[in-house]
Amino acid sequence: MAQGKQKFKAQRPGVKKAQQQHKNKGPKKGARAIAPKKAQVVQQQKLKKSLEVAIRSHIEQEVTQRASTSLHKRLSLLKSTEGKPG
Repeated sequence: MAQGKQKFKAQRPGVKKAQQQHKNKGPKKGARAIAPKKAQVVQQQKLKKSLEVAIRSHIEQEVTQRASTSLHKRLSLLKSTEGKPG
């Protein structure tokens, strides 16, 4: 039996080897957003986020107001362009 022809796997008609090799193996890259089991959790997170933004903006206003009153010159603030392209 050792002198017989080798058996090869049958190939699908019309599918090339290059197409078969480029299949994604394993999990996909990137962060996953898992939906919460309860809608109340989503509302709590939204409320928490909005409160954080409001508190941060209020603190910034207070700091700029105190800095402008304590300085002899007029205080001018520059807007950051981190989020804007260009």
